[in-house]
Amino acid sequence: MGENVIYTVGHSNGSFEHLYTLLKQHSITAVADVRSQPRSRHPQFDQDALAKSLRKSGVHYVFLGNELGARVTDASLYRDGKVQYELVAKTDNFRAGIERILKGMETQTIALLCAEKEPLACHRAILIGRHLRSRGLVVRHILHTGSFEDHDLSLVRLVQQLGISERHLFQSPNEIIAAAYALQAERIAFSPKPTSRPA
Repeated sequence: MGENVIYTVGHSNGSFEHLYTLLKQHSITAVADVRSQPRSRHPQFDQDALAKSLRKSGVHYVFLGNELGARVTDASLYRDGKVQYELVAKTDNFRAGIERILKGMETQTIALLCAEKEPLACHRAILIGRHLRSRGLVVRHILHTGSFEDHDLSLVRLVQQLGISERHLFQSPNEIIAAAYALQAERIAFSPKPTSRPA
């Protein structure tokens, strides 16, 4: 609060206690669940159970999966069967979700919650984090070790992982970052499983 910092965290397959420890360590007072489908193979992270546990622990819970989730239902936001983050980010729904986050930050220290442990494998970094960062916010990804990684450092790691700088010698740093976002979005974006057709 007062500092333009937003956190993200992935619950992965750990315990609620571990998640709560991570939140407490970073003084998180509110969790914004950005999973499109807030269900889990791990029942402690199903929406109702998670919300109840967080509130019991003194942490506010809000579901923003309809606004900021990656598994959108609008067919116009898909190309070749895969959701396009660039199109999602231009929707009124997504923008409304971002505004709710910004408003909430006036009174709460917020963590965006999704399932993936690795932020670079999740839309919370590649879609939401990108646009919060472009608004001047400091975005910090809480890691399962308890430390955090600034979004800018995550991007350096992403560029290195993808080997982009070697392939784009004549592009500006901003162009290299944009290329990294685009490549990673293509790798992780949601694609509905094809329905089986009768023979």
